Amino acid sequence: MIKTQTVVLAGASGFIGRYLRARFERDGWAVRTIGRRVTTGTATSAGWNDDGAIARVLDGTDLLVNLAGRSVHCRYNARNKAAILDSRVATTAALGRALARCQAPPSCWLNASTGTIYRHADDRPQAEADGELGSGFSVDVARAWEAALAAADTPGTRKIPLRIAIVLGPGGGALRPFATLARLGLGGHMGPGGQKFSWIHVEDLYRAVRFLHARTDISGPVNVASPDVVGNRELMRLVRRAYGARLGIPTPEWLLRLGAVLIRTETELVLKSRWVQPQKLIDAGFIFRQPELGRALLSITKGRP
Repeated sequence: MIKTQTVVLAGASGFIGRYLRARFERDGWAVRTIGRRVTTGTATSAGWNDDGAIARVLDGTDLLVNLAGRSVHCRYNARNKAAILDSRVATTAALGRALARCQAPPSCWLNASTGTIYRHADDRPQAEADGELGSGFSVDVARAWEAALAAADTPGTRKIPLRIAIVLGPGGGALRPFATLARLGLGGHMGPGGQKFSWIHVEDLYRAVRFLHARTDISGPVNVASPDVVGNRELMRLVRRAYGARLGIPTPEWLLRLGAVLIRTETELVLKSRWVQPQKLIDAGFIFRQPELGRALLSITKGRP
């Protein structure tokens, strides 16, 4: 009889977490959760404020995937910066403490990080081996996030920071604001238009998680991004095509900065050039199901995975 494998999804209440949970369950995995919402009276759910409960949820499982982290779609004032940092570092540290208490910890811990850890790059791709880390608040958060993972004393558990690019998929993700602009006729290029856009379809993110769990020879940071990196100008052309929008008025940088203040977000989300190369996945033979942005966008608008 084949043993049912068990995954623990931490901080998985958002778009990515809900998708991963549904996919794991569809593939026959048992799913346990750690987060702010706890199902009382069960041993398969734990809250962040109880290390003992977290350890009980983790003990005897096969895989831990931590996605915890407050949204970065906000203004970077002191209060929001502290919340963004703490939501990533404190939760990662809590998982490390709990794993140290497990009698049978999971063999693999995949911890979310971000492709934004690399510098603004419009000259060459940033792979795991030769990518140059950037500077600024977002990079500082990513560094601290990965440092908390590295500091966890888990000799029986392989640890991998997932440097995830912008995640796209049906029913949510980062595509919504782009789609809204396209529908309003404002789907032209943003700022200079040459800044690179690195992305990953949520189905390929799930498949990369399964792939990395199975490939016990892979460790250290892994870039989770499609190899099909495009400039912002091309991105918005493909978005307009996918949503049937003929008109696309460009948005100059000064207007983006004004609009970011009004809707309480940061222009870094669209102006930073992210050129993330998934070299480890490519070298290991990972096959992307959605490798091309144009086709991925068309499948999303048609509601296909």
